Amino acid sequence: MQKLFTSESVTAGHPDKLCDQISDTVLDAILTEDKYARVACETCATTGLILVMGEITTSTYVPIQDIARGVALDIGYTRAKFGFDGHTCAVLTAVNEQSEDISRGVTQALEARGSKDLHQTGAGDQGMMFGFACNETPEHMPLPIALAHRLARRMDTVRKEGLFPWMRPDGKSQVSIVYENGKPVAVRNVVISTQHDDRISQEEIREAMLSAVIAPVVPEHLLNKQTEFLVNPSGRFVIGGPAGDSGLTGRKIIVDTYGGFVPHGGGCFSGKDPTKVDRSAAYMARYAALNVVAAGLADRCQVALAYAIGRAEPVSFTVDTFGTARVDDQAIEKALLSVMDFRPDGIIDSLDLRRPIYRQTAAYGHFGRPDLDLPWEKADKTEQLLKAIR
Repeated sequence: MQKLFTSESVTAGHPDKLCDQISDTVLDAILTEDKYARVACETCATTGLILVMGEITTSTYVPIQDIARGVALDIGYTRAKFGFDGHTCAVLTAVNEQSEDISRGVTQALEARGSKDLHQTGAGDQGMMFGFACNETPEHMPLPIALAHRLARRMDTVRKEGLFPWMRPDGKSQVSIVYENGKPVAVRNVVISTQHDDRISQEEIREAMLSAVIAPVVPEHLLNKQTEFLVNPSGRFVIGGPAGDSGLTGRKIIVDTYGGFVPHGGGCFSGKDPTKVDRSAAYMARYAALNVVAAGLADRCQVALAYAIGRAEPVSFTVDTFGTARVDDQAIEKALLSVMDFRPDGIIDSLDLRRPIYRQTAAYGHFGRPDLDLPWEKADKTEQLLKAIR
């Protein structure tokens, strides 16, 4: 049986990703000086304007306006004709301290209240978090999102190297994969949209993207007569960046995770310190699923968690291997719970999350990143899992 599945990615200059990177750079700057800070930083951007807002409780000071401008310039928004100029844009801030009601529940978990000797961090919010891994790619990610990310990263690389001076920071990629009996067998279509100056022809853009972006990334053995390449299918993409579409932190959550291949709990990642379980528990769920697949216990694994605000223990924990496991899913659940600690303190300690590592995750996905040294991407619990299963 055949089915088609599609995932998209975006370049670092996409307006939503600009905002994600600003939020995470603010977070990194704060964590560099105050690792126990409470940060929920969100950014929005439109023509000539960046607004940084949220709730931040910290003992340090960071120059938010300078950070926002620096991120925009680093991405390549250096001239108004590119859709944005980090030199001249307005930067507004609207930042308050974290709500005392939320802070109280996070500082002392429900399980520890009333005890003078016991301290546990409570979950910073309620919600569901999903982690996933599979053996379709070396990075243990679904092939559609893996290829879409590689294409987006390649677009940024050739632009920054100056290979095509007419390229601008904003861009998107999309890949549709044909699955046969659950296995990826072919690429049905590839979509590339790149912002450009108004002097280049669409024919030149198409040739450049085919030769310098698509050909080095998409495996030739997955191409066939039915494969279609769509380059700038709108016909023109001169107006881009925040001038073409407003940006907002957390609006690319499917790009950040698994490309829609599995469910998403709904919470975004960027700009949030690790007491916010919609970020940290999603990382831990990925870590758990990755180690299950890397241990050879299943070809696919989804780990689902849920939390109540102010409580440390998850309110639910389930494993689904989609019928690909060598052992019962409940046995894997028990093994994971015996090997890993899914309470906020356990997650933060296991993955060493109170440090400035987040800006680098804010483009090209938070998972399946062999280019980065991310703790939740390490298959270092496989032996313990196998022993726990036995």
